[in-house]
Amino acid sequence: MAVLELNEQNFEETILNNDFVIIDFWAPWCGPCRGFAPVYDAASEKHENIVFSKVNTQDEQALAGHFQIRSIPTLMIFREKVIIYSQPGAMQASQLDELIAQASGLDMAQVHAEIAAEAEKS
Repeated sequence: MAVLELNEQNFEETILNNDFVIIDFWAPWCGPCRGFAPVYDAASEKHENIVFSKVNTQDEQALAGHFQIRSIPTLMIFREKVIIYSQPGAMQASQLDELIAQASGLDMAQVHAEIAAEAEKS
């Protein structure tokens, strides 16, 4: 599956209409970002049920600012409209595969219940 380029126009729609979205926040001048790109692209080919996307932080500064991206590459995972992972740093293929396996195995009913319980406390 091709990696989707996200911008302010399609970001929200992508998150709302897909249950599993992985985002790579990157920039063209970033060496580690360029090094991670082939690993990310290869993972997108293996996991067709997941939307793999990229945000060019140079072009989409408002999105990067909204998510407080301070280091790149930063990987962010949304499951059912909830951010379940956000961490800077490039990964090896095996690390990315393990992260995807962990994110896939998450009990989202429990995650939503925990979010609702926290909201009731506020």
